[in-house]
Amino acid sequence: MPGQQMPLLGDLFSFDKLAHLGVFGVLSFLMIIGFTKQTTFPKITSNPVKYSLIISLGYAGILEMGQALVPGRYANFYDMAFNISGVLLGYLLYLLIYKFSFN
Repeated sequence: MPGQQMPLLGDLFSFDKLAHLGVFGVLSFLMIIGFTKQTTFPKITSNPVKYSLIISLGYAGILEMGQALVPGRYANFYDMAFNISGVLLGYLLYLLIYKFSFN
């Protein structure tokens, strides 16, 4: 199993958890930027943060719950917590770069 092959950095902050944080941070950050710049769907362009957070958080939940259906895998509360934290971190990064630095 992939999660069992990750190096440990402690119980709560294992490499696996930090990977969840990073991947979902990048996902939400790039999704917000992409939704901001696209012109095909004006409704999404008008509120890119809302749609990005809904999709990213929904994907995080579906991904974790889907693991419960795979033999040998299980849904993990801490994985989900780090997924959500990553999504919020991506949003914070977007705010820091695009909203607060270009005033």
